[in-house]
Amino acid sequence: MRLYTLDGKKCNISGERIRQWRLNAGLTQEELAIKMQLSGLQMGQMAISRIETGKRLVADFELKIFVHALGVTMEWLTTENEK
Repeated sequence: MRLYTLDGKKCNISGERIRQWRLNAGLTQEELAIKMQLSGLQMGQMAISRIETGKRLVADFELKIFVHALGVTMEWLTTENEK
């Protein structure tokens, strides 16, 4: 499978927002992974790290669970931060 990137570097646009939310909530990556697991998605700390750094794709069903677990909207989660 060929992996396409938006800017030649990142595999997702939600990672920065997920990191922003996590830091604002005062959670570690491990704590966020546990929150995701409690929401029904088996995801570990390493997956959270790779998502936040843009090195891992985020499937649509995973985005839906992130929205639920974080209490944010899909629009917020998929809007890139202003540079």
